[in-house]
Parts: sequence; C-alpha cells; structure tokens
Amino acid sequence: MTIPHCQPAEWPRVIDSARFASHIHAGLPVGCRIGLIGLPDDTGVELNGGRIGAEGGPRAFREALLRYGVQIPSGAAYPRVFDAGDVVPAEGRTEAALQETHRRVFEAVGALLDLGLLPVGVGGGHDLTFPLVHAVANRGRPMTGVYFDAHLDVRERPGSGMAFRRLVEDCGIRELHVFGMNELVNDQGHVSWFCANGGRVHEGLGTLGTCLDANGRPHHTVFASLDLDVIDAAHAPGVSAPNPAGWTVVQAAVAARACGRSPAVRCFDLMELNPAQDEAGRTARLAAHLFLSFLRGFAERSAASGGLHED
Repeated sequence: MTIPHCQPAEWPRVIDSARFASHIHAGLPVGCRIGLIGLPDDTGVELNGGRIGAEGGPRAFREALLRYGVQIPSGAAYPRVFDAGDVVPAEGRTEAALQETHRRVFEAVGALLDLGLLPVGVGGGHDLTFPLVHAVANRGRPMTGVYFDAHLDVRERPGSGMAFRRLVEDCGIRELHVFGMNELVNDQGHVSWFCANGGRVHEGLGTLGTCLDANGRPHHTVFASLDLDVIDAAHAPGVSAPNPAGWTVVQAAVAARACGRSPAVRCFDLMELNPAQDEAGRTARLAAHLFLSFLRGFAERSAASGGLHED
C-alpha cells in the first residue's frame, strides 16, 4: 500500500526471524496499530544554522533496528507496525521548500490516521513535528503537547526551532509541557513567550504522568515528541545540537515508555537523529531502543484496555 508522498523503505529481503524488524509490515497494514513514517529532511536545521545530516536519520534508524530488539520480548508483545516508508522532501534548501515538505508530511500522516494507525515519525529536523502534529490536531480534538527537548523551539523564523510556536499559533494548541530543557541555551525572550502561551517547564519526570493524562480531562488528547538532543552527548553524539548536560538513556526510555502507555497520546516522534555526526551508529541504536520502549508502553496500554482501540 502506498501512502501519499512516500517512497517505500529499504528493508533486506531476508531478516533474522528472531529480530523485531522481521515482523514490520511494509506492504499492507492489516492488523497493525502503529504507522512508522520516516521524515528524511534537515532543511529546517540548515535554515536554523545547525549541523546538517539529520536527513539520513530514518535510514540509520532502520539499519539499527535490523540488529536491535527481539520479536518476542519478556512481558507484553509488541503491537504490529506498518512502515509507510519515507516522505519525499521537496527539492531545494529554502523556506518555500520547507513549507512544501511540511505539506507532504501533513497529507502522509493524514493517510495513516485514515487507516486507524497511531503515527510515529522518525527524523529529520524537529520542525517536522509541526506538520505531523498538525495532521492529528486537524481531526478536531483539543490537544496538549508534551515534549522532551533541550530547546523550547518557539522561534519566529522558519527552521528547525519553530515547531511549537507554529503549533500554538496555527493549530490551537493551548498547553505545552517541556521536559529536559537546558536553561543555558534558551533565550529569555523565548522562555517568556513560551510561559505566556500556555507553556510549562518541568524539572525531572515526576509530573510526566499527570501531563500525559491531559490532567484527567475526557476527550482531550496529547502529542508527544522526543528530540534526541535531550540526551547527554556522552550517550547521543549523533544529533544536530549535542547536549553537554542532558539526560541519561534510562530517563529517555522511561519517558518514551510512559508516552506509549498513555491512552491520551495520539502520535509520537523521535527527531534530530544525525548519522553524519554519530559514532559507530550508537545514537541510531539508541533511537531504536526508544522506539521499542514506546511500543512496549503501547502494548501495556492495549493490555489495560483489553486490546480495544481508543476512540
């Protein structure tokens, strides 16, 4: 099955059947719950003055997934995953090209939603969270944003640092919760704007459960986004903006699993994987670990609801 604007992912014809990757569906999404979609574009990173290379993130992620993760882990089984392939970005490295790529992501994610799948994006510049979430928010329910990032990403100018400002201004997002922010790399003007527009900065993960529950409000949904630069550069060197004072891998995995577990979470992404800056593929392997952590949480969500789809 072809998703609009997507080219099929390149998987080997033969994969070890004991590996998780051997059971990813790349043809038809029958019985699948998760829609994996690659977002191989870093135009926004370049416009923002960052280290380019994140366009290779989805490919590096899939290569890591080939060698990491068993099909049947101890505990709950993983949900079935449909791989929609990669959104083909627009040609050029301009603001106009960025906008066209965003339009393509919006339509591709909308197609996954039409299939009843929960979209999980892998990128790519963090600006691509904007069209992904926009497609989900366009379905009409009010949304709360929960994201894990060293940066607030509320800049005015187009680029990888503008996603969450656009979500507030263009998509009606009225509540944002950021975890892992590094106060030394966020301008006071951006912090002030964030706090004045429904944003809250959280220390640690103690309040994450409440945020993911959308504060107990029925019919209120959540988007969750994890920028790999929230993790310390000692563990995640392959990102667009390395973090010298970031999280541990365990903290990030706890967050990803909690996002998967929450019935309110309607989309998830792992962004800014930059294999051009990676060391022996270990950041890509970390991204695979976080993806499987999210799926593990999703399996627990499904078990708690008796395997039923959320409304």
